[in-house]
Amino acid sequence: MNLTLITHIAGTALTLRVGGDLDYQSTGELIAAVSEALAGPAVTDLHLDFTELTFCDSAGLSGLLLIHRRTSTAGVHLHLDNRPPQLQRILDITGVLEHLTSRPAREEPSESGIV
Repeated sequence: MNLTLITHIAGTALTLRVGGDLDYQSTGELIAAVSEALAGPAVTDLHLDFTELTFCDSAGLSGLLLIHRRTSTAGVHLHLDNRPPQLQRILDITGVLEHLTSRPAREEPSESGIV
């Protein structure tokens, strides 16, 4: 099955509904869609809705880690919504769920003004 991506924007929250297989062949498409969304109008929260996800392999997990890196750099909070059991299992086994969904760190200026 191919990957399907449907985007919905509500204010500063962007939801990207991910359906089908997130694997070696399709992960780049998800990364590109997220990169495009982050380049657009101000987004503070990115929700990846996995209600229709049927499969995720190690390449998909690697893609989620890259997406987290990009959202964190942009100051965007990543949410992994409606995780099916197979995705939840991968996240539990690898222990990355908390990392992926942690709020991005805000850099505070130091007393010298250098960050």
